[in-house]
Amino acid sequence: MKAVILPRLGGPEHLRIDAITTPEPGPGQVRVRLHAAALNRRDVWISLGQYPGIRLPCITGSDGAGMIDALGPGAPAELLDQPVVIYPAYDWGDNPRFPSPTFRVLGMPDPGTFAEYLCVPANQVFSKPAHLSWEQAAAFPLAGLTAWRALMTQAETQSGETVLITGIGGGVATFALKWAVALGARTFVTSGNDDKLEQARRMGATGGVNYREAHWAKQLAELTGGVDVIIDGTGGPTLHDYFLLLKSAGRLVVYGATAGNPPQGLEMAKLFFRQLRIIGSTMGSPAEFAAMLHFVEEHRIEPVIDRIFPFTQAVAAHQRLLANAQMGKIVLQYE
Repeated sequence: MKAVILPRLGGPEHLRIDAITTPEPGPGQVRVRLHAAALNRRDVWISLGQYPGIRLPCITGSDGAGMIDALGPGAPAELLDQPVVIYPAYDWGDNPRFPSPTFRVLGMPDPGTFAEYLCVPANQVFSKPAHLSWEQAAAFPLAGLTAWRALMTQAETQSGETVLITGIGGGVATFALKWAVALGARTFVTSGNDDKLEQARRMGATGGVNYREAHWAKQLAELTGGVDVIIDGTGGPTLHDYFLLLKSAGRLVVYGATAGNPPQGLEMAKLFFRQLRIIGSTMGSPAEFAAMLHFVEEHRIEPVIDRIFPFTQAVAAHQRLLANAQMGKIVLQYE
């Protein structure tokens, strides 16, 4: 089979497509013939050497959808020839509140989805929603699950609440918008790009502001009247502005920190007098993945796909993600 291999660090330009041995499923495993895979920022960070525990050479990729074409000993016979979406991690564990010590994301150190075939445990494949194409189904796993846990599990967002999603355009933020709109929340977004703000409005956002403008937080406070939930993957100095926006009993859920840590401490009085909550969140359990896919089917949700690249153009796909030019997910299509 062919796979996208990262033999050394230094950026996506070092990725290469090589022929390697097609894997055979072990006990309790299934083999998926991939039809599509999608990129996450994690894949670019690994290529740059900006991710912990890197082992080379490696096959990255956490998102994938395809057809089960082989079964290992003990795998359920009814799974053969079934179209599936792959849960993008291993070993969440038994506690729904947090993952086990051996939890790890699919794709480095374990082989990932940037290959024509992948063997995974049978309990890590889920039926592909029938209304989705292969490319659409492949776009959901990691980013969709991260957004689902942040918005639905950690924030416990309810229909009718006001939600702010920061940095619209990336995969997690775009899925969070999809979930919030389908849930019936009044949803606002931020971006440094006016075109992305307009695209978010077309997706159902009530409104948004450009965070590059002066006094953007005050403008957003006036526009929203205050928010119940903030879903943020940025961090940095803007974190302080969020406390101007949160209503009493508001929840700030943080799933990333692309802008680093805040330069100053929190205003503690605002935190305790207004009963605010700061919650960390990342990824999600297989049960949450199943709930997400059920929600996708129930509401016939389709992902926002920025661009579909042929598998042979994996380098170009990674470079587009590195340039932060996308609105939604970047997908690789297999022949």
